Amino acid sequence: MQDPNDPILAGRPGVSHGRFDSLLGWSCNRLGWIGWLTRRQARFLLIMLGASWGVIYESLRAHSWRRTVRYEFISTMNDIIRGGFVATLFAGVLTGVAAVSQVIYWLGLTGLATMTGSILINVVVREIAPILVGMLLLGRNGMLSTTELGLLTIGGEVRSMQAVGVDPFLLLVMPRTLAFTVAGFTLGILFSFASLVTGYVMSRLTGVISSPVWTFLDSVVTAMSGMDYAIIPLKFITVGFVVGLGGCLTGLTATRHDTLRSLLPRGFSRGMLIVMVVSVLFSLDL
Repeated sequence: MQDPNDPILAGRPGVSHGRFDSLLGWSCNRLGWIGWLTRRQARFLLIMLGASWGVIYESLRAHSWRRTVRYEFISTMNDIIRGGFVATLFAGVLTGVAAVSQVIYWLGLTGLATMTGSILINVVVREIAPILVGMLLLGRNGMLSTTELGLLTIGGEVRSMQAVGVDPFLLLVMPRTLAFTVAGFTLGILFSFASLVTGYVMSRLTGVISSPVWTFLDSVVTAMSGMDYAIIPLKFITVGFVVGLGGCLTGLTATRHDTLRSLLPRGFSRGMLIVMVVSVLFSLDL
């Protein structure tokens, strides 16, 4: 019978087995950390996908549009459009001065004035406008929704709503997301129109072009393809939708350990990433 206390029998194999266990434990800990990080990063994306379908599905049900939900939708939409009207108009004017007028000038200087309409549509209206409008929505109203819903979640008011039978998703998330959707389209069209008109005015004052404004706008509209009439409005709508939904979900997924100091940077970084991802996906030639 072997003695378990024999140093010859238990010495070297024990040391080798201990090193193997240590290496295995270290590998499992690292793999567990990678898995936890992956699940943490993918969790919000999966929540976004599920909540997107939930907003679309519930918005098509007449039973979901109760008086409180309608009031939340109308008040949020008015706040976004009225509050963002001046900022969007000012951003459109700056874009017209800095981008549109320069495009018109350099294309006219190189003899490519016939390409002005197509370049303005593809660069300013289709690419720049959705990103800037998304940033304006995120900076002013998206962060406000994140703050409001985050404080409600941290303070326990969301649990109180659920305890009395009120669904926070129907009362807060759905109407606010749809309000952002409508506002994204409205402010996007306003931004595009302001930037094009400002660019024309600057070019007319500097003598680059001499045609009337309706001729200039007609050339821009003529340069739009049939796909542009669908993609450009859809891009504005999608940007508003994801900015509103992302802000609301960031607030609702806050934990008791969160504060405004940690919640606001998280909401802003998520919102910027969402806007850029939507812009890139719509820019791909699939």
